[in-house]
Amino acid sequence: MRLESLTEGAALAIDQLRANKFRSGLTILGIVVGVATVMAMSAMIQGIKTSVAGEMEAMGPKNFMVARFNMNGVQIGGPGSRSDRNNPKITPLEARRIEQLPGIRETLIALDMSAEFVNGRQRLASVQIAGREDGWAEYTNATIVSGHDMLRNDVRSGAAVVLLTTDLAETLYGALDPVGRIVRINGRPFEIVGIVKMPDNVFSALQKNLALMPYTSVLKHLGASDEGLAVLVSPSAATSQDEAMDQVTTLLRTTRGLRPDEDNDFALIRQEEFLEMFNTVTSVFFMVMLALSSVGLMVGGVGVIAIMMIAVTERTREIGIRKAIGATQREILWQFLFEAVTVTCIGAIIGMAIGAGGAYLVAALTPIPAAVPLGAILAALGMAAVAGVAFGMWPAWKAAKMDPVEALRFE
Repeated sequence: MRLESLTEGAALAIDQLRANKFRSGLTILGIVVGVATVMAMSAMIQGIKTSVAGEMEAMGPKNFMVARFNMNGVQIGGPGSRSDRNNPKITPLEARRIEQLPGIRETLIALDMSAEFVNGRQRLASVQIAGREDGWAEYTNATIVSGHDMLRNDVRSGAAVVLLTTDLAETLYGALDPVGRIVRINGRPFEIVGIVKMPDNVFSALQKNLALMPYTSVLKHLGASDEGLAVLVSPSAATSQDEAMDQVTTLLRTTRGLRPDEDNDFALIRQEEFLEMFNTVTSVFFMVMLALSSVGLMVGGVGVIAIMMIAVTERTREIGIRKAIGATQREILWQFLFEAVTVTCIGAIIGMAIGAGGAYLVAALTPIPAAVPLGAILAALGMAAVAGVAFGMWPAWKAAKMDPVEALRFE
């Protein structure tokens, strides 16, 4: 097909849209909604993935966790390994032994729970507590904005000290400086030694009310069970993650007296597994949204058929004249197909603009760095082109098959 015919088809499609603005608007509305939904969702999911990957990077790309069982339900300990909630608990002594391995830079014991926080009449139930050791800040982008971090002696002695996030401190104390004050946690007094600002990311809402204290304090004062204790392991710079995991596996199997034919009674969890689990969840979510947006595209496609059938009827004499002066069926077919593709692509462009605007608002108003990926733009244009060909085929075929004599007699 000649370039002149394509440009003529595009011009005719735009003229049809201008001449019948309301009808054309309704026609492309479904395509606009479908494409805008896909664009906005793609941007949000891409932004969330970027944010999660950034947090993983901040925690250390080679780091991994030693736990009683794999909470992701993924078996990674090699053949014979299994996730088992009856596994023996991880102990602080094992953490110290792991730290002595040649390929390990340091370890960090972690124990989480939730508790009630009370200051005067202000009462907050189920506040998340992260029991950690000194040096926990190296595993996150958090910043201590007031007071100081927990000290090594606080961890050794199980001191009743706590750090609050800025949101939690504001909720409990308003404009007052909470450092040095006493907050009651599950009825036990704790001294507030520092205020922490957590990084702005997709987890901000989850970390809004968060307190950090020595894990020994969680055990000593709050009666937490040590069965949930885990160890964050950071390999040395010269050691790969696989080498470090092999060393830890050998150590734990040896010290626990496991025979060669016995499964691991512990789990080593890579950070990538958390990311993979997150990608799986977001992929399912995206597929659901894609299916819903397809409904909008179907509605738009039906509208394309309707407007193209009207265009073929209104231009019957024009078709007859073109055929009378030598236009082939193929040229007529391509002309109307290209007009249909032009209509759907215009709807896609408007949808992309709306979707990009939504992504910009999300990035400006939330911690999610939403950004429209190039793949989503190409996919939207491709989807619109395919929809134009699919839904414009029947009107185009009807125009191409039209008898020129009958067409010229049409009034």
